[in-house]
Amino acid sequence: MSVEDDLRGLRGRLVIEASPEAVAKRLANDLALLLCQRICETGTTHLALSGGSSPERLYHLLATEARYTARDWALTHLWLVDERCVPDDDPRLNFAMIRSALLDNVPIPPARVHAMPVALAHGDRRYEDDLRRDLAGGRLDAAVLGMGPDGHTASLFPYSPALDERQRWVVFNDGEYVFAPRPRMTMTYPLLRATRFLAVLVTGANKHAALLAAARAPDDLHVHPIVGIKPAKDGELVWYLDRAAVEG
Repeated sequence: MSVEDDLRGLRGRLVIEASPEAVAKRLANDLALLLCQRICETGTTHLALSGGSSPERLYHLLATEARYTARDWALTHLWLVDERCVPDDDPRLNFAMIRSALLDNVPIPPARVHAMPVALAHGDRRYEDDLRRDLAGGRLDAAVLGMGPDGHTASLFPYSPALDERQRWVVFNDGEYVFAPRPRMTMTYPLLRATRFLAVLVTGANKHAALLAAARAPDDLHVHPIVGIKPAKDGELVWYLDRAAVEG
């Protein structure tokens, strides 16, 4: 049995490349194609991005990807999958990395950039209201997710309250297993599962054990929150993996 066979329990399609750079390039190309298609069909598109170390090179590529032009960025709404509750000038903000790697290098209108208002007491409800107002059909076109060594995705951490949310699209999340700084603001399963294209970007040998655990327990979302990411009937879930994550 191959190493890839060990991962067949994961929902969705597997894309495996030799290196983090190759994975990022593949995903950048796929995202550009999909988002351009949505712009052609509807005149705009909605993309949600995660923070963390793995997607930074992806965002650099998106900023220089020839397929995604200045016109395309002008028609793109950018949302955050999750955010740390820290001050606006804190470098730990997911938005700080996304701004440096991507937003400072593309002509996206400020009104279409939706940072999470983590400093507001009811910022989660405000962000959800904005999403419900702007999303046609109540769906994101694409979301880039990651996975931590503990199996969390977005700020959906093991045994945390947000895992059981069935109505709200955005909540503050806290709990014993939520990484500091806490609490976090995060999109929830109801919104993410409705997304047309879900990309889970996982690179590095330190993610191998979590990948195997998720593949072997595909319904245990309280232990491995990543397995709660399930595509809609007309949606697609794709895992973008490098060899180190696959082989350990």
